Amino acid sequence: MKKIILLLSAIAIVACKEDVAPKDYVTFSGTITNKNSDSVVLRTRDYSKTIKVNSDGTFSDTLKVETGVYSFFDGNESTSVFLKNGFDINMTIDAKEFDETVKYTGTGSEHSNFLAEESLKQESLLNMDELSTITEMEELDIALDNIKTQLNEFYASQTGIDSSLTKSKIKDLEPMLKFYRGYIADGINLKKELPEGAPSPTFVDYENVDGTTTSLEDLKGKYTYIDVWATWCGPCKAEIPSLKALEKEYHAKNINFVSLSIDDDRSHGGSWDKAREDWKAMIADKELTGIQLFAPQGWQSQFIKDYKINGIPRFILIDPNGNVVTPDAPRPSSEKLIELFNSLEI
Repeated sequence: MKKIILLLSAIAIVACKEDVAPKDYVTFSGTITNKNSDSVVLRTRDYSKTIKVNSDGTFSDTLKVETGVYSFFDGNESTSVFLKNGFDINMTIDAKEFDETVKYTGTGSEHSNFLAEESLKQESLLNMDELSTITEMEELDIALDNIKTQLNEFYASQTGIDSSLTKSKIKDLEPMLKFYRGYIADGINLKKELPEGAPSPTFVDYENVDGTTTSLEDLKGKYTYIDVWATWCGPCKAEIPSLKALEKEYHAKNINFVSLSIDDDRSHGGSWDKAREDWKAMIADKELTGIQLFAPQGWQSQFIKDYKINGIPRFILIDPNGNVVTPDAPRPSSEKLIELFNSLEI
């Protein structure tokens, strides 16, 4: 009799387990080392959720989501995470090395780990420091075809990953490489139109942050490194710490550092006065150094047109005689820039 009762009890327990419905939410938690903010944000075009980060860098929340890829933000830093109701994901990350350190564990974590690995692989293959040294279109096409092959092989090697992720990556690959081809081709053509040693396009009486004016002619006698930027430009602001460090290191050397803002009325509520106010406020807030100039017509300034600048940040290097060294110089955070400076004995 006891055996029958125990058997019935076991059957009842199994039946209860079978009746338990799957979670209709995702549990998302993590630990951030060197956090940038007291909260993190998960976001898509149609969704946004702010999660509090504790003083020790930990966070946790339960979310009802539509299955898909979400952008995860800690301050200005971001990465991608794949969420689906029923998942239980834990993230660890060091905000000082954001993309390189993000790891996921728990139910469903393999999909987000795929996104993290794919991001690093793209960054490695699409190395703009290397690709920007290409001078001929045929060489560029060979390089991009090789990148396409390597990424397709990587996607094909993935097993157990949600098929919507790999299909989306494969679908986006051709348009992405087409964009890079156009961008790099513009640089190749620009260097042919403004080759090393050609007289640089010039500007006259651009407004300084202190109210005085500066012309490119005033800067002759030294090399001039120009950072074309705007207050609303995230990638521009990301280069600020490297630029400030560079200015400090080369303070007594034979080089001027010029930051040229193309903030305009269209990006500041239709007001040129607001554009100037925001420009001056950011210079003060970020304690920007070097020569801070304001392009009088923004994107329509002749200097910007002459250098065919359609996207920012753009960096330009001009020699002491006012001639072009390169119309598309390496960014401040690139080791290639130091190599260039060394080759010129700056």
